[in-house]
Amino acid sequence: MEASKVIHAIYTDDDVLMNAVKKVKAERHHIEEIYTPFPVHGLDKAMGLEPTRIAIAAFMYGCVGLTVAIVMMNFIMIEDWPQNIGGKPSFSYIENMPAFVPIMFELTVFFAAHLMVITFYLRSRMWPFKKAENPDPRTTDDHFLMEIAVNGNENELSELLKETGAVEINLIDKEH
Repeated sequence: MEASKVIHAIYTDDDVLMNAVKKVKAERHHIEEIYTPFPVHGLDKAMGLEPTRIAIAAFMYGCVGLTVAIVMMNFIMIEDWPQNIGGKPSFSYIENMPAFVPIMFELTVFFAAHLMVITFYLRSRMWPFKKAENPDPRTTDDHFLMEIAVNGNENELSELLKETGAVEINLIDKEH
């Protein structure tokens, strides 16, 4: 395995982290990853990450759920076993559709929510029994860690990170 060096800069405040990210990006250094104990609003834009496409996936998953609901209710309530419930005729799906709206809504939300979670976990490569990739356990409590690739500029980068308010700076050999 090939090992490369990275610097782990640890911060104790999210506002200091945001300012540090902006300064590091302004100096044209590549930030590999940032580990935070909670979502930091605006961090994705500060890092220059592309917008997520999960909303598009959610819409498509919702459409799948709506389609499943319509086909399921048409088959069950109209074709397979039509019943006279409350005096409502079961001649066609369209006549009964107002009664089916809650089911259509619920299955749309059900499919969108569950399939989005599955998609998120697969895209993030988080599956059951996977070993955590967190480099410092303090980032699950109250610290923020910025991981920056080093290309022979350790001293310059360390000085920049000290200026940005890092409370701890470590040079790490990272294996791929």
